[in-house]
Amino acid sequence: MLDRINQLLDKPDCGKLVLRLSFSILMLFHGVHKLIAGVGGIQGMLAAHGLPGFIAYGVFMGEVLMPVLMILGILTRPAALIFSCTMVAALLLAEPQALFMLEKTGAWGAEGVAVYFLAGIAIALLGSGKYSVMSDPRWR
Repeated sequence: MLDRINQLLDKPDCGKLVLRLSFSILMLFHGVHKLIAGVGGIQGMLAAHGLPGFIAYGVFMGEVLMPVLMILGILTRPAALIFSCTMVAALLLAEPQALFMLEKTGAWGAEGVAVYFLAGIAIALLGSGKYSVMSDPRWR
């Protein structure tokens, strides 16, 4: 019976697709919010850290463009690395104190960002798999 279950679930390309789609779609919600509401809040946060406000537009890259590329399976590995770098920047600029705190529930303060970061690293290591709009594996 265990062999049958293992055989049934041995679908690495499906697993890669589920990972790519789930994290990319969830991140797109953040990106679409910024498309609608603008990046003024991020520009203010950057200014408070002495950084130029135009960097806020890089958020669109990490929260909109990279997830779309990962959903489509185009340049998945580099897109996932940029996605992960965006998460590091978000943590360090928006919530650096979260690194050293626990939530009331006992969860690590940076848990949400860490999950996105680690998913991005996993996607970068795994690649898109066969489910991609690109037929050439070099572009996946």
